[in-house]
Amino acid sequence: MTAVRTPLERPQPRLAGHVLVEALIAQGVDTVFGVPGESYLAVLDGFHEHREHIRFVACRQEGGAAFMAEAQGKLGPVPGVCFVTRGPGATNASIGLHTAFQDSTPMVLFIGQVASDQRDREAFQEVDYRQMFGPGTLGMAKWVGEVHDAARLPEYVSRAFHTALQGRPGPVVVVLPEDMLTQLTDAPVLPRAQPAQAWPTPAALEQVRQRLSSAQRPLVLAGGGGWTAESCAALQRFAEAWQLPVTCSFRFQDLFNNEHPLYAGDVGIGINPKLAQRVKEADLILAVGPRLGEMTTGGYTLLQPPRPQQSLIHIHAGAEELGRVYAGDVLINASMSCAAQALEQLTPPAQCHWVQWQHQAHQDYLDNLEAAPVLPMDMTEVVRSLGRVLPAGTVFTNGAGNYAGWLHRFHRYLALHQHGRTQLAPTSGAMGYGLPAAVAASVLQSGVDDPRWVVNIAGDGDFLMNGQELATATGYGARRLISVVVDNGVYGTIRMHQEREYPCRTAGTDLYNPDFAQLARAFGWEAAYVERTEDFEPALREAMAHERPTLIHLRLSPDVSNSRSTLSAIREAAIKRQQS
Repeated sequence: MTAVRTPLERPQPRLAGHVLVEALIAQGVDTVFGVPGESYLAVLDGFHEHREHIRFVACRQEGGAAFMAEAQGKLGPVPGVCFVTRGPGATNASIGLHTAFQDSTPMVLFIGQVASDQRDREAFQEVDYRQMFGPGTLGMAKWVGEVHDAARLPEYVSRAFHTALQGRPGPVVVVLPEDMLTQLTDAPVLPRAQPAQAWPTPAALEQVRQRLSSAQRPLVLAGGGGWTAESCAALQRFAEAWQLPVTCSFRFQDLFNNEHPLYAGDVGIGINPKLAQRVKEADLILAVGPRLGEMTTGGYTLLQPPRPQQSLIHIHAGAEELGRVYAGDVLINASMSCAAQALEQLTPPAQCHWVQWQHQAHQDYLDNLEAAPVLPMDMTEVVRSLGRVLPAGTVFTNGAGNYAGWLHRFHRYLALHQHGRTQLAPTSGAMGYGLPAAVAASVLQSGVDDPRWVVNIAGDGDFLMNGQELATATGYGARRLISVVVDNGVYGTIRMHQEREYPCRTAGTDLYNPDFAQLARAFGWEAAYVERTEDFEPALREAMAHERPTLIHLRLSPDVSNSRSTLSAIREAAIKRQQS
């Protein structure tokens, strides 16, 4: 096997496909996810050449592969990397690209392309990816580049990684014409990307200090991508010094310790009604990192655009995001790796005016952890069992669906600086994300002596969108991996909306499911079927005892719609509303 070349060393000519693999190794990448294709055979040969330094994890569908790379980007420390072939491969992978964009996750998607002499003829599987993924604030990628000169391939890779990591993190696309990859080049690979960091200015920080000091009902809202362990720890120290109540934006609950007395809950789908009211009543919102999108603002009602009733300090890594929806009082362009550390330097007033406000915010969060039991299968107790039995640092993943509401409401996430990322979930609302994300989190730890446990909670509709990735977990030696499938026989979220808007007039939301336990066994997994709450914890402990990938199939009544209501109650309320 050829030795890996060091950055800037002028090597002997070799295939551009090999150069690309060397460039990835230089960026610190040791695992990539993808589905092989004939459009980038030279790159696959490069993975074979350098197999002792980097591996290609072959997935069963490009959507699953892209979700795995997105999860890899969330887990860090490098951007997630995905390889797909042209046309169908790229279109399948677009769901993961869109998720990475909305979640501000660094990711690089490499797409094979038709040969240069066939371009613009609608050749076999040809697509113009600049048009398809069009970079911009409403596109699916921060940048789309197509490499035509093999000598410039390392330049494009370096730019891709810098772009993915800098400013607001996100996905980029690099298009690889087939004939370019087979050219010989002596181009050296470039050094690992060290993203530029932006710090808040002293004048901006002084405005923050003054506005916070004069506030009566302040609220911190943390979210977005680009956070590090150090910055999360700094956020906690800042909040403690100022005794500020802290909330987390939609599906970024692991940015602040949920067991901390300053934690006030998550601001997203299924928000605690008392927290929603508190957001409206706050006189100052300090938003550190979130985009303040539709899910985090309750459909732009908790904070009303363009000028919120609350005083707004918005800190974001992307300058283009500041002022795009909300005209804030103080707008600060800063990297999340720097923002909280800068805030930590602010000296709090001798007396805070909001102590009772903060205490009540946390008490409201604690009260929201209580719920009446539901028989025979109580999802609240299932989530409590997971938190009670599994060790600290367990990674939890989910896709889209009402079932995720129990996890978000009742599980108490630890913060990034305590055990690394513990929440992998799509703010884009993409179904089918949870299982591939869990497989990625497990496979990425395959060489670790004491890997963290990974638990996926999936609805029945969500699970079957990428259920074939069970095979990827088996093939690549995943362990300490559990998938809990919540089976209620319907697309639960859409059925809920149907009953609310058109009661008793449902269509298209019934599901006809397999025996998920038997399906998992066919893929080489252990499996259990559970119908009663009291049987869940023994099944969980048995799964932990053998450490093999295990699927636990839960049967839930279709009437159990979400963590706050039932379908029958939603239907009855809708009928009364129509009759009034």
